[in-house]
Amino acid sequence: MRVEVGYGTGSQTVDISGKSTVEILRANEVNIERRGAEAVDFALRNPVGLPEIGKVIRPGEKIAVVTSDISRPMPTWVVMPCLLDALYEAGAAKEDITLVFALGSHRNHTEEEMRRLAGERAYSEIKCVDSDPTDCVRLGVTERGTPVDITRVVAEADRRICLGNIEYHYFAGYSGGAKAIMPGVSTPAAIQANHSMMVNDKACAGNLEDNPIRQDIEEAAALCGIDYIVNVVLDEHKEIVFAVAGDVTEAHREGCRFLDGMYEVSVEEKADIVIVSQGGAPKDANMYQTQKALDNAGHAVRPGGTIILVGACNEGMGSALFEEWMTEAKNPEDIVERIEREFRLGGHKAAAIAKILEYADIKLVSMMDEDFVRNIFMEPYDNLDDAYRDAALKYGDDARIIVMPYGGATLPRIRAAGDK
Repeated sequence: MRVEVGYGTGSQTVDISGKSTVEILRANEVNIERRGAEAVDFALRNPVGLPEIGKVIRPGEKIAVVTSDISRPMPTWVVMPCLLDALYEAGAAKEDITLVFALGSHRNHTEEEMRRLAGERAYSEIKCVDSDPTDCVRLGVTERGTPVDITRVVAEADRRICLGNIEYHYFAGYSGGAKAIMPGVSTPAAIQANHSMMVNDKACAGNLEDNPIRQDIEEAAALCGIDYIVNVVLDEHKEIVFAVAGDVTEAHREGCRFLDGMYEVSVEEKADIVIVSQGGAPKDANMYQTQKALDNAGHAVRPGGTIILVGACNEGMGSALFEEWMTEAKNPEDIVERIEREFRLGGHKAAAIAKILEYADIKLVSMMDEDFVRNIFMEPYDNLDDAYRDAALKYGDDARIIVMPYGGATLPRIRAAGDK
């Protein structure tokens, strides 16, 4: 069997022979009933767990609409016209609505970035601001000890409406929902306390109910209060293919179920060898982005197995702190221990890789320097064929192999006995 996966602006190929069992994982075909603004309008007219938004807000109330910053693919500019129409129809005044970009630990936006994210209409009609971690209100502390310090414009609003896109998140389970509040408009100390739990085995992609990070996020959001959400699911082209509105938990869960139907892929059993790619440029320009595919591949490989990660990484690691944490460690265990002491953006990517390295080998097909790749605990290759040949020598001609051509989007699930 000839296998081809994306690599930079081209591809890498390999011929798999012998008695190997090969599964190729791709997104499931789903029925898309509505797209873009039409999907958002439908969601607002058919909310989950709450009445329409016009029956939730009252004229004269101060409304904070919290949305994602520039580092996320959330198309706020598509959602805002629909939401503004619904708010105005309910009697909300333009001067009472503030769009807040949830920065988390990220940098502030430029004026042009705000305009582009909000969309021309929202930017010209209502106030648009970045969250401010230096001006927060303490609303409580979660049972796990996370301080609920929320940026003032959100904390002091009469109503809070949270926007977001739902996708798999490698330690919060899924994005969207209450994540707009924690870590979105929280302080560095709160983010540190919450995200340090990422080393827990239950803190993983696709897990919600007993995920300590997600539970902590939703407890923090409950202490703050979220009156409404509007969440969307995007396809591989970052276009809205599903939207949901209403209760912060019920609506979010419905969105997660749709995402699962599209991107959760059932497999018979874990594999000896997993070949995974982000799909090529621009998603594999650096290791910071390519790690998303690696994390999903970690759900498909058996303990003692090998992941062949195919990503050009022509821009290197993509984060100075990420590189620092990887290269300063003597072994992967050092990184996992470090993240428990000090959560740092960039360092969290290193910890995610280290968790996989604790049970599987990683062969990296990339443009990065071979000595550097060895220094970050991976085996370097410049082509997939050589990487596969060496892996096959270890597991034999009857190895079980899973191929993930779009690893950042697809989440493997092992079928339980009796499942079809």
